[in-house]
Amino acid sequence: MGEKVIEEDKEEAMKSSKTSLVFAINGQRFELELSSIDPSTTLVDFLRNKTPFKSVKLGCGEGGCGACVVLLSKYDPLLEKVDDFTISSCLTLLCSIDGCSITTSDGLGNSRVGFHAVHERIAGFHATQCGFCTPGMSVSMFSALLNADKSHPPSSGFSNLTAAEAEKAVSGNLCRCTGYRPLVDACKSFASDVDIEDLGYNSFCKKGENRDVVLGRLPCYDHASSQVCTFPEFLKNEIKNDIMSLDSRKYRWSSPVSVSELQELLEAENGVSVKLVAGNTSTGYYKEEKERKYERFVDIRRIPELTMVRSDEKGVELGACVTISKAIEVLREEENVPMLAKIATHMEKIANRFVRNTGTIGGNVMMAQRKQFPSDLTTILVAARATVKIMTSSSGQEQFTLEEFLQQPPLDAKSLLLSLEIPSWRPAKKNGSSLDTILLFETYRAAPRPRGNALAFLNAAFSAEVSSSEALDGIVVNDCQLVFGAYGTKHAHRAKKVEDFLTGKVISDEVLIEAIGLLKDEIVPDKGTSNPEYRSSLAVTFLFEFFGSLTQTNAKTTNGWLNGGCKEIGFDQNVESLKPEEAMLSSAQQIVENQEHSPVGKGIKKAGACLQASGEAVYVDDIPAPENCLYGAFIYSTMPLAWIKGIRFKQNRVPEGVLGIITYRDIPKDGKNIGTNGFFTSDLLFAEEITHCAGQIIAFLVADSQKHADIAANLVEIDYDTKDLEQPILTLEEAVEKSSFFEVPPPLRCYPVGDITKGMDEAEHKILGSKISFGSQYFFYMETQTALAVPDEDNCMVVYSSSQTPEFVHQTIAGCLGVPEHNVRVITRRVGGGFGGKAVKSMPVAAACALAASKMQRPVRTYVNRKTDMITTGGRHPMKVTYSVGFKSNGKITALDIEVLLDAGLTEDISPLMPKGIQGALMKYDWGALSFNVKVCKTNTVSRTAVRAPGDVQGSYIGEAIIEKVASYLSIDVDEIRKINLHTYESLRLFHSGKAGECSEYTLPLLWDKIDEFSGFNQRRKVVEDFNASNKWRKRGISRVPAVYAVNMRSTPGRVSVLSDGSIVVEIQGIEIGQGLWTKVKQMAAYGLGLIQCGTTSDELLKKIRVIQSDTLSMVQGSITGGSTTSEASSEAVRICCDGLVERLLPVKTALVEQTGGPVTWDNLISQAYRQSINMSVSSKYMPDSTGQYLNYGIAASEVEINVLTGETTILRTDIIYDCGKSLNPAVDLGQIEGAFVQGLGFFMLEEFLMNSDGLVVTDSTWTYKIPTVDTIPRQFNVEILNSGQHKNRVLSSKASGEPPLLLAASVHCAVRAAVKEARKQILTWNSNQQGTDLYFELPVPATMPVVKEFCGLDVVEKYLEWKIKQRKNV
Repeated sequence: MGEKVIEEDKEEAMKSSKTSLVFAINGQRFELELSSIDPSTTLVDFLRNKTPFKSVKLGCGEGGCGACVVLLSKYDPLLEKVDDFTISSCLTLLCSIDGCSITTSDGLGNSRVGFHAVHERIAGFHATQCGFCTPGMSVSMFSALLNADKSHPPSSGFSNLTAAEAEKAVSGNLCRCTGYRPLVDACKSFASDVDIEDLGYNSFCKKGENRDVVLGRLPCYDHASSQVCTFPEFLKNEIKNDIMSLDSRKYRWSSPVSVSELQELLEAENGVSVKLVAGNTSTGYYKEEKERKYERFVDIRRIPELTMVRSDEKGVELGACVTISKAIEVLREEENVPMLAKIATHMEKIANRFVRNTGTIGGNVMMAQRKQFPSDLTTILVAARATVKIMTSSSGQEQFTLEEFLQQPPLDAKSLLLSLEIPSWRPAKKNGSSLDTILLFETYRAAPRPRGNALAFLNAAFSAEVSSSEALDGIVVNDCQLVFGAYGTKHAHRAKKVEDFLTGKVISDEVLIEAIGLLKDEIVPDKGTSNPEYRSSLAVTFLFEFFGSLTQTNAKTTNGWLNGGCKEIGFDQNVESLKPEEAMLSSAQQIVENQEHSPVGKGIKKAGACLQASGEAVYVDDIPAPENCLYGAFIYSTMPLAWIKGIRFKQNRVPEGVLGIITYRDIPKDGKNIGTNGFFTSDLLFAEEITHCAGQIIAFLVADSQKHADIAANLVEIDYDTKDLEQPILTLEEAVEKSSFFEVPPPLRCYPVGDITKGMDEAEHKILGSKISFGSQYFFYMETQTALAVPDEDNCMVVYSSSQTPEFVHQTIAGCLGVPEHNVRVITRRVGGGFGGKAVKSMPVAAACALAASKMQRPVRTYVNRKTDMITTGGRHPMKVTYSVGFKSNGKITALDIEVLLDAGLTEDISPLMPKGIQGALMKYDWGALSFNVKVCKTNTVSRTAVRAPGDVQGSYIGEAIIEKVASYLSIDVDEIRKINLHTYESLRLFHSGKAGECSEYTLPLLWDKIDEFSGFNQRRKVVEDFNASNKWRKRGISRVPAVYAVNMRSTPGRVSVLSDGSIVVEIQGIEIGQGLWTKVKQMAAYGLGLIQCGTTSDELLKKIRVIQSDTLSMVQGSITGGSTTSEASSEAVRICCDGLVERLLPVKTALVEQTGGPVTWDNLISQAYRQSINMSVSSKYMPDSTGQYLNYGIAASEVEINVLTGETTILRTDIIYDCGKSLNPAVDLGQIEGAFVQGLGFFMLEEFLMNSDGLVVTDSTWTYKIPTVDTIPRQFNVEILNSGQHKNRVLSSKASGEPPLLLAASVHCAVRAAVKEARKQILTWNSNQQGTDLYFELPVPATMPVVKEFCGLDVVEKYLEWKIKQRKNV
């Protein structure tokens, strides 16, 4: 009878059990039936495909970029408290937000209800360019404000946020355009500890203004009356009243509320694939997890045992589902235990904030245990002697040390990690001694980014019990635990041989040397690990840092060398967690606004900046999907040269949602297999019988969703055969051996300057056959390649393309489909970052969509995933340079002979244009005579293409490398060598001919002197010298570098139309890619039309102007957006149009004045013109004359500090002076200068775009490819825009700013070389035989941490200790 009642109760519970998810997005209620949801659906998929909230962007799909960040709010009905935190929506599963509220950037504010202060301040600080990352940045900033102000409401208008917290707020978000400085300043403007006058150039603050006036102009921020409600009342009420639970048997998603319920679930699911879900952040690293088909998803976050937090005298216990962010908070509360504060500080460097907010400590440990994830957490917790509790199906609960657990076989699917405990660690009293044992604990990591968001090259954590021994005259190690991880090993590894050796020893230099020898045998990276020697050297470094100050020669009194269990040593390793954090970044800008052609010359806000910040700005993938839309994904080759024998799916089973695979065989009979209709030759859309390089597109898979298309493309297997094929050409040397070259057309070939033989004869010294090499660089635009093709009537095709070259896209599609060009229409509104990568490489993307749409007669779109984008787009040209140089004893160079091998890849693309770019930038110096030869090599790799400043950045650096070499050879200060080889105006004319312009335009010598005054360069050199003399392990370098950049103006069309209400429409074929094109064009239109002088000011006219999207059927002959001159040329085309309109309107105005006898308003003038049927639309085409080529000039001085022990570089300061002529918009140009410089910084210091032995890109994700972040830019970043004199042949005397400043980032590399040289000089003093340390070294590009450490000396610690021992013996 009792069993029957229980069954009836169960059935009744099932009837009333929960059947749907309920959540809120931007205050709107959403309810979804669980039966209709695929549990693998991510939040970003739902937001972008099923809601109108498109502000959430997809940048990487890995949690690594921040474009998809949203605010998640959770309500606790017992505490009546709302927790708000950022999450990465590309990793968060939709089902996991049940009962939560989501706020996106357009939920903070928008154009309909009013923008939020965050949006307006981003716009006012000129902190958007392409705008694709900006909504994520806005949410990160808002979250920081919200949480800073919760506990103690701030005074009106300000936040409790500190400047340091403001910098951290966006430190996990990536931006390729801005260089970060204005974004950080926008966030800092809310902080109460910041004076807005100390922040960068903005629209709110004018120099010398009263503070109250400035604050009154700032967009109001009031925490108390914020317009944003992150958690709506209706959802609170539903949560309070909701007593129903989810029926775990009925749906694929279940949420057990107890360990026993979870056990029942796991026991019942025999043979069924089950995924336990907490944060789901592991799918960002293990992307194959997204493709795996799980039958059941079990959300374990509602189980109390897994979310518990216990803190007592025994230690701290954390449930496995406690998030990393929560764990940091808990550990920081243990103020009396410094070890826990240090663990918390280290944990802040794991991933980024929006991943830590959902990623759990248990998930991190399980990734390490099951999949050998290179975890920081396990390393530091093993050293802290942590233990874990495990629930197993066989024996209930078990407890292990974390070290034991990691070494066990992977935990089976029915077992569960319950909690981790970090024990309180107290020293024992020494027998018979009045001195206590002292505890030491330190954690270490070396990674490309100091603040995290990057895997470590090696991490370590050491704990030790030590005591001072008067009898032994030193410090004795009683016990120690030395743990290393992430260096190419399966799990965190204890160096037990070293521990055993050190235990009981008095720390001395001799003991350390012996310990290091043992350590090097024990910490050996697995085969195939990158930079193995560097990683091993880091282990030595960290051991030395931990014990080095405890040696007999360094030991002081107990009170002096130990401080409450936290060691103070001489390596800048004081306990950061116990000190209030200070802001790192500062800046200053000197900008002169030019009023002569107002509003041209004013630093007005970028057009559409608030729309970008709120996320309302529409990019191609934001366009709502048409009905019956299909989605595509590229299938590419993984072999460099092979027959394609077949394409099939794994297990010969067609994956879900696939509708077909498009190959070259699907091209219409009148069409051609062309993917690019470029500048020199067309390229294939699809490989045919043979694939000629890894990364070549073979096919285009079409499915019913982008998710299904991407998953299915990864399940494709291609059958290859290499029979009867030659070996592929994969290196420049192989290309030379086989004479595999592309022909460069005669007009584009390099040219000699002067008599090279004579110059070499005049030389007093020569350096012969010196070599330089460069790798590649990926664009890393935030918006990957994307297109949407919609079939139209009469065999027509409308294509929306994210492209810098819509006209070429248009021609490519027409050629591929075999239709007249009037059957194709390409529309481009804006591009989410281009940098050259959306020029040629956008063409095959649009063509593939158009071909698939034509074949299937349905709309087809694609948003290329980041990995495929990185593998198939090519990037910057690698090259190898050989040079010989002759020079006088004073450093004046008399002759330079250069040969360049340029890796073009499979096809020409833009490669024939490269030699001129390399030579032009190289000729910033007077080489006396120059012989320059470039071989454009054809290899079996993906075709290289234009990347911001193509060729110029390498050419400029080649010049610096040669100057540095000459300076080293002569032992003369490199700055003197630079100065003596700067051009006179006469030599400039000799090298650059007509591009040099008039003598007054050559401002480089002026800039050279001005940078000294602006930056205090010469005084700081002495400070650097003194610093280096007094610091062993940190060395500084300072360098100033000039740049000369030639640009070419191109013919450009424009159209200006005035509508009947007086509003104005401007049409150009230049594309807004973040460079402020629309803004400058609007300013020019307002200036041009303002010349009519009819009572409406040009500033008022600005508000009437709209620039509309590019349409290839509406305006033809649009050419390309690139080369830094599109803004100028488009502005001039528009000015010509305005002149035409003014000419037509002047008679109308004159007649109206005569009729009325008074002033004429703009609206009256236009009404009258319409009544007279005057044509109010003017089209024009700007045609540059013979002076369309000119030179741009800039100087940068950078100071860096390197860590000799780890190779880490900190850029302390950069000062730039750049000649913009009379800037069309100094705010826009400032952003271009800073953004270009930081992108160049990536090229010279961070970014490695690497291939495997088959030529397939392997650095294909945010995990492996590291662009600059907030923590890697100059800490002090100062820019002056020189408002130089009239340049009558320029557009209103303006000059380009988009690409030239990128070259100036070489100043950082040169400064690093100077610092490394100082480190090598120091090593020479320790090296008795003076061998093996060359001061004439060539520092590779990029100078990454492993490179810098290698050139400082991988064995620098050993050499130092040996020298110390020897010195002591000699004494």
